[in-house]
Amino acid sequence: MRKLAINKVAQDALTPDDVLNNLLDGNKRFMNNSLEAVDYKSLVKETVGGQYPKAVVLSCIDSRVPVEQVFDQTIGDIFVSRVAGNFENTDILGSLEYSCAVAGSKVVLVLGHQSCGAVKAACDGVELGNITAMLNNIMPAVKKSSEEVEGEANSSNPEFVAKTVENNVLLTVERIREKSPILKDMEENGEIKILGGIYSLETGKVTML
Repeated sequence: MRKLAINKVAQDALTPDDVLNNLLDGNKRFMNNSLEAVDYKSLVKETVGGQYPKAVVLSCIDSRVPVEQVFDQTIGDIFVSRVAGNFENTDILGSLEYSCAVAGSKVVLVLGHQSCGAVKAACDGVELGNITAMLNNIMPAVKKSSEEVEGEANSSNPEFVAKTVENNVLLTVERIREKSPILKDMEENGEIKILGGIYSLETGKVTML
């Protein structure tokens, strides 16, 4: 049973590749239904004085994608920032910068997922309250996919939706680098990696892009 939380010494010793491999190994355990046993009570006590997460994941809010469980992580292991459609904005960029530049995380992972409802809504041009403005953040991916996929450019076309999910992740990764000189410099210096992946609702597997 895991009792010890990650500390500053352990965090400093990790490389971005170490962290990515740790996350993907955790995803394998998740798929195999063999998550590590955790002493939550001990971890709560150990982390009250500080936190040293190894990664930050930008995920969709979808209830079928429980990020910590998907990567078999627990209290104090990772930051998770969630918004429908897993896109970046000023607040999220600030959160990502805090995670890495202040708190020492080594990986920024943008995690999209199969059959994303926000992506489907953007594909269909849904207009409803504040959802309309939110979906505008996904429209660059919709436009890109419309130039790459044949057939209907809406949610009735599974190939179009899948390509838009992928493009949305890749474009978000690009924009994080463009909009955050802090994170871009850290990546260029080898301190962090900024990556994208897709979660399968059918298998539970995270596939890196």
